[in-house]
Amino acid sequence: MRIGCFRYDTTRQLFEDTAVETAATLPEIFERAIRGELDVAELGLTFYLRMLEEGTPLVALPIFPNRVFRHSCVFVNTRSGITGPGELTGRTIGEFGTYGQDSGVWAKGVLMDEHGFEPEKNRWVIGGLERPAEPFGFIPHPHPGAVDVTTAGAGKTLSGMLDNGEIDVLFSANVPQCVLDGSPNVARLFPDFRERERDYHRRTGIFPIMHTVVVRRDLLRDDPGLARRVYTMFETAKDTAAERYRRARRLYQVPTMVPWMNALVDDTLDEFGDDWWPYGIAANRATLETYLRYHHEQGLSSRLWRVEEIFAPELLGT
Repeated sequence: MRIGCFRYDTTRQLFEDTAVETAATLPEIFERAIRGELDVAELGLTFYLRMLEEGTPLVALPIFPNRVFRHSCVFVNTRSGITGPGELTGRTIGEFGTYGQDSGVWAKGVLMDEHGFEPEKNRWVIGGLERPAEPFGFIPHPHPGAVDVTTAGAGKTLSGMLDNGEIDVLFSANVPQCVLDGSPNVARLFPDFRERERDYHRRTGIFPIMHTVVVRRDLLRDDPGLARRVYTMFETAKDTAAERYRRARRLYQVPTMVPWMNALVDDTLDEFGDDWWPYGIAANRATLETYLRYHHEQGLSSRLWRVEEIFAPELLGT
């Protein structure tokens, strides 16, 4: 089988034990999966749901190699006058590749639930983050008719547009280079995102899921045990990574270069428990149902999907 995913802690063991392919960017993996060039692949949840509405030959397994809290992913131009989430109305907002990438779905959903954010009251600009790029050409681009969505101009990048004030806000899975360079023109909407994300998790139990793993439907049909084997393979790789962190507690996490990593791992175990990155349906149902609700509320799904409809039936008991 041709397997494609990004290299994370959660997948590192696969690259050591199996012939796994990767790419420089995640959208490259997603595109290859959707075009049928991979048998098993990591795929963003919104990419999967959009294709599911089109009748995709792919089936998701409850494997989640990429999860990120997203209060930190909203950046503002400091000259825009935005000092909090209540001041996002009537703004021009950038988003990478498509209206409603996974990080944007989560960020918009949290802002809608907790701060009354209304996406339709803003102008949305889709483009490349650090290089000029057209919207992704390998997925549909649904959005409500009331939402104003345009593309960035020729030669423009969202990072540059945010830095020079052409857009007021950016929802971005990656930290823009202007932020990494210390531009005084850009700041996070929530500078205290760490405290907010911890509070959000304590109140909701949600650890946002960005990506799943998909398998070609015909392969699952021809090999009834394949879904379970792929699930076990990815879960074992993830558990191996978690065990490395647990063992390294004895050594103050010296295998890493990050000071106080040992304290962060201790805090994570206190906050989340021993399995802080679970796979399967049961441990992730609330998170998945919240994402499916956000996806529908934001006009990216024509109906509200149920968890049981989007994952391989043989793994619904996980």
